[in-house]
Amino acid sequence: MTYYDQISAGYEELHREEQEKKIKIIKQVVNIHENDLVLDVGCGPYYGGFECKIIGLDPSIELLKQAKIPVVLGIAEKLPFADNTFNKVISLTAIQNFDDIKEGLLEMKRVSKESCIFTFLKKSKNSQTISELINLYFNVNKIIEEEKDFIYFVFV
Repeated sequence: MTYYDQISAGYEELHREEQEKKIKIIKQVVNIHENDLVLDVGCGPYYGGFECKIIGLDPSIELLKQAKIPVVLGIAEKLPFADNTFNKVISLTAIQNFDDIKEGLLEMKRVSKESCIFTFLKKSKNSQTISELINLYFNVNKIIEEEKDFIYFVFV
C-alpha cells in the first residue's frame, strides 16, 4: 500500500482547497476547450474544474476509487497511451513524487500534442532539478510562482 493509499480517506481535507486554487489560476491563463482530450497525471481523486474530456492517471488505487472521471492505474514514467494522444497534459503537484522525474516528463511530452501544465512544490528537494528538466525538454511559455508551487505552462 502506498503513502497516498494510506491517507486517501483524508486526502480531500488535506489538499482539495489547494488544488482548486491552482486549477483556478490555470484556467485564467490557458484555454482548455470542451472538445480537448486532457490527461491528468497524478490526478488523485480529481476535483474537477476543467470542462473537457479528461482522463486521470494515478498510482494510488484508493485515490482513484474516489475519482468521478475515467481513470487509469499507472505511473507517469510508463504512460499506457500512444504518442500525441492528448491535446494537453496536466500534472498538479505530483512531479516531485515521481521515481524518475526525467522519464515522467518525457512521457508526458510524448503523449501530448500541444502543451503541458505542471505544478510542483517550491520547497521540494527536487525543485531545482524539475525546473532544469522542464527548461531542457520543453518550450516554456509562462511560469507563475504561487504560494506553495511553481506553475509551468509549456509547449511540447
